Amino acid sequence: MTSAHAFWLAGRQATGETTFDVTSPWDGRLVGRVAVPSDAQVEEAVAAAHAVRDEFAATPAHVRAAALDHVSKRLAERTEEIARLISAENGKPLKWARGEVGRAVSVFRFAAEEARRFNGGEAQRLDTDAGGQGRLALTRRFPKGVVLGIAPFNFPLNLCAHKIAPAIAAGAPLILKPAPATPLSALVIGELLAETDLPAGSWSVLPVPNDRMPALVQDERLPVISFTGSDKVGYAIMDSVPRKHLTLELGGNGAAVVLADWASDEDLDRAAARIATFSNYQGGQSCISVQRVVADASVYDRLLPRIVAAVEAQVTGDPSDDATDVGPLVSEDAAKRVESWVDEAVSAGAELLTGGKRDGASYAPTVLAGVPDGVTLAREEVFGPVLTVQRADGEAAAFAAVNDSAYGLQAGVFTHDLQAAFRAHRALEVGGVVIGDVPSYRADQMPYGGVKQSGVGREGVRFAMEDYTYERVLVLTGLAL
Repeated sequence: MTSAHAFWLAGRQATGETTFDVTSPWDGRLVGRVAVPSDAQVEEAVAAAHAVRDEFAATPAHVRAAALDHVSKRLAERTEEIARLISAENGKPLKWARGEVGRAVSVFRFAAEEARRFNGGEAQRLDTDAGGQGRLALTRRFPKGVVLGIAPFNFPLNLCAHKIAPAIAAGAPLILKPAPATPLSALVIGELLAETDLPAGSWSVLPVPNDRMPALVQDERLPVISFTGSDKVGYAIMDSVPRKHLTLELGGNGAAVVLADWASDEDLDRAAARIATFSNYQGGQSCISVQRVVADASVYDRLLPRIVAAVEAQVTGDPSDDATDVGPLVSEDAAKRVESWVDEAVSAGAELLTGGKRDGASYAPTVLAGVPDGVTLAREEVFGPVLTVQRADGEAAAFAAVNDSAYGLQAGVFTHDLQAAFRAHRALEVGGVVIGDVPSYRADQMPYGGVKQSGVGREGVRFAMEDYTYERVLVLTGLAL
């Protein structure tokens, strides 16, 4: 009988009375069995985090930074092992899983750096008015309290890192709830944190089922919630706890715009290759994967066949094979949902140019053109390897097409025109604009998040630390300035 993976309760290993199985989306094999914390154990973790909050906030920066450096170093040392674990539990091709480990290494390194320089204080003289003579204001940031981090399945290591690392760097205790489909990578982070000298109670990794999440969300001892996932769940959290501080990263339906000046054969080949790769990487299960291409009418007819050919060149199959570009979705149900959205679009008049076939949890890389505005695929986040292509008459029409969406996470604009780049930055209603590439680029230290239904707040280590903390002003009086 397979033994269950322990979870991490207030910095120590623990097991519960029940377990659940983690299986491979590719072949259904058992990847691991995970212990589930009881209600009493969850209460113990929350109580410990609440009790240690003042001590942890006062922990010297070098202690927190050393712990973060340690995790970064150990992740790097175990890259291949952890990449194979990600691939097994998530179905992500190994090449992308290795990249995810590398990003998590960077996130913990960035957090160690920020822990050393964050919250140093800003001095402001107040004698600019007569009433402030002899006074000086010192502004520092302090944690708002315990952070509840709720992570999704699509980046089971790196998005857990984006919850844990900024909290530790800011001195905020954290309760991490990983996705039930992919908890094993998060438990590895717990294993590495347990090797550090962080105070007991300052962190826990609790693989609780989703149906037990509301009790955690509503616990008043957890005043900060950082959630990455669907907009439906994110806004349900917002409605249920309106007085808490929320960071919500809720996805999008990323657009890549190809403007008229991106017109040479070399330009169009590059755009097609980048679009094909990043509409299908992670099986399309990325909040910033390319879902929509908006091409200027002058380049559309030359670009479209290139995109189709580049998509058809994507290698699909076993995610543990180094040659595989596109693996399965996280579950067969997820693939069936994608299938139903594509079928709906085709029935409504969309032209299926390639793909459109499902095999279990796998869905073939797919390109459609002429997708009617009213179908689900045109309005929602598909979260699968599906791409739609549309024609636009000029730059203004292209930007308007991008903005004609309930989401606004990131957009990519293929142009050589610097003025067009600045116009895009002004016009596009998104959290990030990437010039000369797809919207799927994310540097883990930059502010990351969206507008409209794509969420509130920002990730990116320092920016998350700001979300987890607040400014407190100290006024010093009677000074000879």
